[in-house]
Formats: sequence, structure tokens, C-alpha cells
Amino acid sequence: MMNPHVQQALEAALHTYAKIETLDAAVISARLSSVFNADLPYMEKVAGMDAAFDDSPRFEALREPVFDLLLINFFAADVNKLEADYLESEEWEAIEDQTIDRGTELLNLLLYLRECADEDIDPYLGDYLKEFLLVDEDEFQDEHRIYEPVIANQLLVDSSYEAIAQAAHQLPEDQELAELFYPLMGFFCEPNPSEQDWAAYVKASKNPAFDAAMYKLITQYNH
Repeated sequence: MMNPHVQQALEAALHTYAKIETLDAAVISARLSSVFNADLPYMEKVAGMDAAFDDSPRFEALREPVFDLLLINFFAADVNKLEADYLESEEWEAIEDQTIDRGTELLNLLLYLRECADEDIDPYLGDYLKEFLLVDEDEFQDEHRIYEPVIANQLLVDSSYEAIAQAAHQLPEDQELAELFYPLMGFFCEPNPSEQDWAAYVKASKNPAFDAAMYKLITQYNH
């Protein structure tokens, strides 16, 4: 079963990426939809997802963000079919060990947005950093290190896409948030972009297909 928010986020990301790269997303979209909807164990779904990307290599840039969506879908839909304490089981612990290097920081943002929806609050960057990621707490210094570029540039959410993009371009490529900095900050700058906003966002990007796909994914998941 596929969560409706996950479905619209997945389709938006694939088709946005395809449009900018002049690709056809029909085949991979259908295959991934089938994987997400399948009544299969989680790791078999991961294998199905990977096979879909292996057969559509021009969409490779989206593999790990889609992994995040698959995990979010598991939490939102699939886990309801399992034992109440499944996420504390040895089986799930083994799955976490197998997938520890998969996915991106997009997962944390999607979990935060789900929490905002549950609590009926509007997402904003300060809340995400301090109340959800707890970056100011001593025991969460890994999060502080990963999100240091965001922490240092919080004021940019009140500026422009161009200013955010400029800061993104200055990040080292090996910085863990380098790829997601622009779409993440773009979202907190404007959670509901107009067509004019959208055009300005894409124009400012140095990696428009990926950045646009991520921004679409986040905003569609948040709707």
C-alpha cells in the first residue's frame, strides 16, 4: 500500500526531473509505484526499487531520495500490518544495519513534516533544527555537524533563492548536506512556491533537474 503523500511526492520528483532532463518517466514511475504498493517484506521492496533504478540509469540521481520515500512509506503504511513492537525487534535492527549507508538527510525532513501535520503546526527552520533535530543538545552533535551550513545560514530563508543558491554553491562537495542544502533551504524560504517562485528557483540552480525534483518532492509531500 502506498501512502497518498508519498505517492504524490514520488510522482512529482520523477516527472519534474524527467521534464528538465528531457526523459520519459513513465516506465520507472510505473515500476516504482508497483514496488511501493506491493505486499512484500521491506528488504524485497528495497531490492525492487534498486532494480528499477538499475534499469533506468539516467534517473540514478534520485535513487537515494526515493529510498527515503520508501522508508517513509514503510513507516506510514506497511508497518501497520506488522506487530506493534516490530520497530524494536531484532529483525528490524538487522534491516537498519543493512541499510545504514542508504538514503539522505531528506528522511529527517520528511519525518519532521509528518510530525508537523500530526500536530497541525506550520514547519519552519528554527523549529526543525532546535526542536526536531535538537542540534543545540550535547548528545546530538552529529546532527549539529551535519547541519552546520544550515545553522550558519538560517537568515537566508528570509532572503531569496539566488542568495540561497550562492551559499549552496560555496559548500564543499563532500559536505553531507551539499546536494540537499538548496532544496531544503528553498522549502523553508517558500513552502508553497508560485509559478514565479518556481521559475526563479530553477533559474538560480546549478543542478536544476535534481534541485527541482527535490523541491517538488518536499512541497508535494507537505501538501
